Amino acid sequence: MLSATEKSAYLAGIRDGWPFVFVAAPFSMLFGVVAIEAGLSLSQAMGFSVVVIAGAAQFAAMQMMVDGASIALVLLAALAVNLRMAMYSASLVPWLGTAPLWRRAAVAYFLFDQCYMASMSEYESTPMSVSDRFWFFMGTATPLVPVWIMFTAIGAIVGTSIPPEYALDFALPITFLAMIGPMMRTLAHVVAAFVSMCAGLALIWLPSGSGLLIAAGCAMVTGVVVESWMEKRT
Repeated sequence: MLSATEKSAYLAGIRDGWPFVFVAAPFSMLFGVVAIEAGLSLSQAMGFSVVVIAGAAQFAAMQMMVDGASIALVLLAALAVNLRMAMYSASLVPWLGTAPLWRRAAVAYFLFDQCYMASMSEYESTPMSVSDRFWFFMGTATPLVPVWIMFTAIGAIVGTSIPPEYALDFALPITFLAMIGPMMRTLAHVVAAFVSMCAGLALIWLPSGSGLLIAAGCAMVTGVVVESWMEKRT
């Protein structure tokens, strides 16, 4: 049974996580639609969504599969898109690194962008024990996970009958703009995002989405260079 502080932390996590449901629902429904249109069965689409549970990486991998890319390129693209999860995990170590293994495994599985953003904001502003931090994180994931799975199923079942004027595909860029915007805190962040955008647009003609990989690499190198330059100046 949860202690009083753990229960409070869990409820606070639910409070901070539930607004993200409004972007997770169309996002996951769109994935269900795209998966069926790409030729996956309902069970395959649901298995992909439940096991991988990786949002943008699922879309990147699915698009490259539709484009006929090789398995190696599909995996490379998914890994490139999900590199941010490695950075999320590294930045969570000071806050959750001493938690038991099963709790760290649970955090790794439920590591949504939204859960990370909400949890880091809370950790940096509110003193909490490691256990309370874990339950806060799980609270942010609680409203998102069932919505993600349920709306993937709805998208896969309803599929092409969803009117195009609903513009579900808008959920993807809006979600990431809303999350990434507040993270543009330094010059390195802004320049890296700008380079990523320009390179992605300039290389859109490359086959199998390989321009995405090149743009991501350019952005990471640019961010490191600008960050190093700024540190030398201080």
